[in-house]
Amino acid sequence: MRTYDLKRHLEEIYAQYPEGKHQPIIGITTNFVEHDARIADRYYLSVLEAGGTPVLIPPVNDKDVIVGTLEHLDGLMLTGGADINPLWAGEEPSANLSNINSTRDLPELLITRLAYNRQMPILGICRGIQTLAVALDGKVQQHVASEIKHSQDAPRDELTHSVSIEPGTQLRKIFKDQKRLLVNSFHHQAVADTGKRFRVAARAADNTIEAMESSEYKPILGVQWHPEWLPEGAPLFKWLVDEAEKFYLAKQMHRRVLTLDTHCDTPMFFPKGIHFEQRDSRILYDLHKMTDGRQDAVIMAAYLPQPKIGEAFSQKVAFDVKGPTDYANLIFDKIEEIVKNNRQYLSIARTASDLYEDKRKGRKSIMFGIENALALSHDLQNVRHFAQRGVVYITLCHNGDNDVCDSAKGCNTHGGVSKFGREVIKEMNDYGLMIDLSHAGEKSFYDAVEMSRVPVVCSHSNCRALCDHPRNLTDDQLRALAQKGGVAQITLYPGFLRTQGEATIIDALRHLEHAIEIMGIDHVGVGTDFDGDGGVRGMADASEMINFTRHLMSRRYSERDIQKIWGGNWIRVMAQIQAAATKK
Repeated sequence: MRTYDLKRHLEEIYAQYPEGKHQPIIGITTNFVEHDARIADRYYLSVLEAGGTPVLIPPVNDKDVIVGTLEHLDGLMLTGGADINPLWAGEEPSANLSNINSTRDLPELLITRLAYNRQMPILGICRGIQTLAVALDGKVQQHVASEIKHSQDAPRDELTHSVSIEPGTQLRKIFKDQKRLLVNSFHHQAVADTGKRFRVAARAADNTIEAMESSEYKPILGVQWHPEWLPEGAPLFKWLVDEAEKFYLAKQMHRRVLTLDTHCDTPMFFPKGIHFEQRDSRILYDLHKMTDGRQDAVIMAAYLPQPKIGEAFSQKVAFDVKGPTDYANLIFDKIEEIVKNNRQYLSIARTASDLYEDKRKGRKSIMFGIENALALSHDLQNVRHFAQRGVVYITLCHNGDNDVCDSAKGCNTHGGVSKFGREVIKEMNDYGLMIDLSHAGEKSFYDAVEMSRVPVVCSHSNCRALCDHPRNLTDDQLRALAQKGGVAQITLYPGFLRTQGEATIIDALRHLEHAIEIMGIDHVGVGTDFDGDGGVRGMADASEMINFTRHLMSRRYSERDIQKIWGGNWIRVMAQIQAAATKK
């Protein structure tokens, strides 16, 4: 019975706690006609019916409004409407171009690109699929010339043509493995080229692209037809709402869990004038990418390439350096300068408590690492120097034997760890520096495991059982590492993930799960090797870290397990090693 008693309606809301259950918030772009921001009711009703909360987004070209809106959304729907101005795609208008809607273009292109950077689930409908293409480096066909009529005069709920769904696609799963769908059709444009971020998911009988989806293992999908008018379209909205709920849960988890990447080589770019406060395309780590990926902390390594026998150390930088130690100090100086210039958002951490304090205060953390003990310049006093500088680990070698030990890609100079290397390991133990055995040869690995009084780590190494590369760890090495109490951090260097074909985020997950099978959940983590040629489809830079979490959640890992993987195990070992130091 309808009632106009406001008090009664309020009492029904407050009759329980909480007042209402959480539903994923889906932002819906609106059309703009005659000074009105409009939307057909079927768009928001379809979201409601799928269990989501619809929020209408007006076509406002204001960066603060767009960014603020995205912060509260769990999913995005790009709706139909007039054509996109082809100038946005760098093209001149064809004679058959229909009406454009310039008020919508820039706001929707911006919100699409920013939502993509944040790994947000997106569904594009009709104009929406074209918005995805233009915003994400695809191409739009301004007019579909075909014997099939793509713009029908029939009622919107009339089925007017068929599409064939490509095998192995997300779209096939959504529609329970149907090969063919009957749909409506009210467009005269189409996607001509999906670009590298998408793959074709469905085609019409004339081969026109009718649907495309992410090729990067992300929940992004576009369709040419208007599913909001069809009972058969309901699974698409259920998919969007379900993916938005997963994204919401992943965001909530990242608010609670401290996420630490134990190895990147970004600092090698710091002397070259990069802008860490901008979204700098030259690097895979910056403040924007860390924020988009909801990444809390990273260990940035001062990387020193190993010179060939008989050659002196040289690293091409913008400033003169006297040698390896000087170069490592230059890198740390540059990091400190970047942190100082962004101290409201960024901090240098040296301990576990520093990391957690930074997270509590909403700052990103950078920790110092050294990749190659060449930085010591054969002087034990430099172990103390770097420990006091805040370095948390030293990778004993790189690609080539040095004065500390033999490398996995070396020539067995010492038969394992050298006499000087034995002294380095003892000194590192004394000063609480983690011994990193990524890059170490097998004999060097076992020597160091035996010599160290405390656990040892591999900051960025994979499993040789899955990819036969000398840089990867055998199952016996993984077991030895775990028995010592250490951790192995799965890396994203493609050549360490697979020997043939393109490596993807799925390969990284395979290596992680193999390491868990051999070592247990308490001895694994992630060290991306970003900017050291690390990065794969689906996890290509720091903005995609939350995508990794989403995949872990889909594999039914608990929050406690994910906390361990995302740095908890490493932090436990780091704290243990620092606490065991005999020299302060």
